Amino acid sequence: MLCVLTLISVIAAAALAYVNQITAGPIEENKARTLAEGINSVLGVSDAQVQETKTVQDVNGNDVVIYATDKGVAVQAIDPNGFGGKLSVLVGFADEGSIKGYTVLEHAETPGLGAKAGFWFQKGEKGDIIGKNPGEKALTVSKDGGDVDAITASTITSRAFLRAVNMAFQAYAGASATDAESGASKQQQTLPPPSL
Repeated sequence: MLCVLTLISVIAAAALAYVNQITAGPIEENKARTLAEGINSVLGVSDAQVQETKTVQDVNGNDVVIYATDKGVAVQAIDPNGFGGKLSVLVGFADEGSIKGYTVLEHAETPGLGAKAGFWFQKGEKGDIIGKNPGEKALTVSKDGGDVDAITASTITSRAFLRAVNMAFQAYAGASATDAESGASKQQQTLPPPSL
């Protein structure tokens, strides 16, 4: 019986390793395509080319990734304290720091509730943050004294989302100040074109 269980475990492990190897490439391609589409979406363009990618750490030690493109800057920030776990947000900024757009790249929020973060804070919606500048006033929900309406029955998700947006702005503002001081040269990175 021990030999049979060992054989089954070895076969199952080999099958899982094989499937992982086959799917690793397509998963990475899908992530790259999703990121390229997200960058274009948050900047309101269709042909942005990433010129420089910079990773910094926020105060909690999480990576914040800044994508400087020929059409503007997009920043990806993660808040690990959403209701269902981490919430990854990509935010596009105008030169003066106002929000041009955002997209939720990854979340584990409750469908029908916290998952609404993908559209709740868009232009014309109840929690509209588009055009607001987190540098003038940090974005917080109205329950915490802010001026952003939280997702109904999802205050934890709303707080996590806004923390991620505020982290993205802090990284953007810090990178803008650093680049202005250093005159850093930019390297071009080509992302795959968005699929239609």
